[in-house]
Amino acid sequence: MDEATRLRRILDDPRRLFGDDDLPPNTNLPWWLAPLPTWLENFGLNVAWLVVAINLVGTAFGFWYYGIHPFSDPIVQLQFASEPLVMWPFVPDSPVATLFIALSLALWKLGRSNEYINALAFFGCWKLGLWTPFVLAAFADSFLAVTWFPMYLFLFFSHLAMVVQAFLIQRYSAFPIRAVAVAVAWYGFNDLVDYFVPLVGDPHHTALPVADSAAAYGTTVLQVAAAGAVFLTLFATFLALATRVKKLELGGLA
Repeated sequence: MDEATRLRRILDDPRRLFGDDDLPPNTNLPWWLAPLPTWLENFGLNVAWLVVAINLVGTAFGFWYYGIHPFSDPIVQLQFASEPLVMWPFVPDSPVATLFIALSLALWKLGRSNEYINALAFFGCWKLGLWTPFVLAAFADSFLAVTWFPMYLFLFFSHLAMVVQAFLIQRYSAFPIRAVAVAVAWYGFNDLVDYFVPLVGDPHHTALPVADSAAAYGTTVLQVAAAGAVFLTLFATFLALATRVKKLELGGLA
């Protein structure tokens, strides 16, 4: 069905937004691999182009948040200004994740789904969608001392929405091993340079409003942030591979 026909049918009956006409079939995965209700999965996939647009806006906002200010002088500010140019690809983690999910959904809608992008999008939205609220909560006093409260809430809940998006991908992705390997390599390397071996300069994790070496929870701020990131990378790996195994068991993959 072409998009014009789909739109006309939805306008005729808005309930179709929650239906599965011309969508990938429900995967019947266990709740811990597909936690969204089917109607919400269907809605997200039916309004995929809107989700793409929102994520592209989020990507632009994210690059602004990290310091790309195209209408200011200087253009490069904040964390980008303090990072070596060669490490820039590893700095704006959340904007890159929202770009991945925008590409994943757009390519699927265009009939050109790319499993590498799908895996990167799943890992990114899962990991950054949870890591950011984790550090916002863990270091709430420090964040609230320098962050406007509405912005704090926006950052917290907009990142949680990224996790919701992540679970749309299982409807149209097989999570092949090679694609999962690429995602593990990308986000594993991110963890390495963010917290353990920065290669150039200091660790490249998202700037926190408290010193890396400050004491926190019986260890340091850096180690708390690192523990959250590494755990989420490992858990994303488990979820992606478990999704593939369950789909194979259920006969959902050719």
